[in-house]
Amino acid sequence: MTRKLFGTDGVRGQANTHPMTAEMALRLGAAAGRYFRRDGSSGHRVVIGKDTRLSGYMFENALTAGLTSTGMNVLLLSPVPTPAVGMLTPSMRADLGIMISASHNPAVDNGIKLFGPDGYKLNDEVEAEIEAMMEADIPLAAAERIGRAKHVYDGRFRYNERVKSTFPSNLRLDGLKIVCDCANGAAYRTAPEVLWELGAEVIPLGVEPNGLNINLGCGSTEPQAAAAKIRETGADVGICLDGDADRVILIDETGAIADGDQIMALFANRWAQEGRLNGHTLAATVMSNLGLERYLADNAIRLHRTPVGDRYVVEAMRAHGLNLGGEQSGHIVMTDYATTGDGLIAGLQFLAEMVRTGQPASRLAKSFEKVPQLLKNVRYGAGATPLDTPQVQAAIAAGEARLTGAGRLLIRKSGTEPLIRVMAEAEDEALMRGVVDDIVGAVEAVA
Repeated sequence: MTRKLFGTDGVRGQANTHPMTAEMALRLGAAAGRYFRRDGSSGHRVVIGKDTRLSGYMFENALTAGLTSTGMNVLLLSPVPTPAVGMLTPSMRADLGIMISASHNPAVDNGIKLFGPDGYKLNDEVEAEIEAMMEADIPLAAAERIGRAKHVYDGRFRYNERVKSTFPSNLRLDGLKIVCDCANGAAYRTAPEVLWELGAEVIPLGVEPNGLNINLGCGSTEPQAAAAKIRETGADVGICLDGDADRVILIDETGAIADGDQIMALFANRWAQEGRLNGHTLAATVMSNLGLERYLADNAIRLHRTPVGDRYVVEAMRAHGLNLGGEQSGHIVMTDYATTGDGLIAGLQFLAEMVRTGQPASRLAKSFEKVPQLLKNVRYGAGATPLDTPQVQAAIAAGEARLTGAGRLLIRKSGTEPLIRVMAEAEDEALMRGVVDDIVGAVEAVA
């Protein structure tokens, strides 16, 4: 069974444009409600969280209408991070969790992510089955069995307490000055609250959402403002979250930026030393830098590569019994603590290392030297299939031949945006740039 609606991380697109319309959300809610209420009994419930996008109100209402029409009771969490939905779904004994967010995308976009009763994102097969149900007649509940909806006002605080419980109880953040960039997103209250309650001096950025400024000039995708604030204030470290706070980028006291690969390297080595790293293996995607792979090998740690998408990282972790994985983009998955990537928990684990070792962020945030890597994105028009054209395929084949024995090439279609991502790694930067530019030019010519 194939999927047309769902991408690598739920359904995503520009709000009020196919597929991200209120009509689609209503039907998705009804189909998901029917899927998780197949026995027809009452008492089934779903929790819904969202980030701070203006369109979140529209999708929240549409999903609620669809879900209640099939007899599901809806619990509305209001703005909370994506990992809060993963945590609260099993905690509140819900059959389904939904997060309304387009993560790191601009404010005009939105998305819908679905979680099962265990708090993990649904797999491809379940999403395909729900999508097929959307195309058929969806049986509705009898009038007297329509579901109810209510707001849950303490969801954020429940999540805060869970996050704080992952920080070592014998440590505090007293004396640390932390720039916390919340991307005007879902963690704009949560992250500063947690850091302050653990003793830190917090310099907040991106904590004034207006529905249209999420990820705009701030957050994990644009950490330059946080880096400048660190240099201005003399802060010890910066934590930059994305719009739904499931990813993190760290900034050291000099303003240097550390991505997910460096964070995973630190955690993997530390956990391996403590005997906590299951299977002595880290799960990471094909996008992770070759330097990470070499560093892990030097420390007798295996790297299990997965397709791009934190959901695929988690699926591999569960299949192989691993407890640490993530993405270069900053999704850090620690299944000892959470069911999905959690930027705040990852940030706290890094801060714990700073406190425990007494070392500055600059020492901890650079475990290995990166192999030069270049990633370029090419946007393509509706209906275009640039990767299927002979000229693009020829350019890719030529690039692979040039990099044989000298580097690595990865070409993929984004699962969340109409983009072709062209990435290469090589010690020879001129060669790397030439290969990427040639392929980008070929794609642009047909996009």
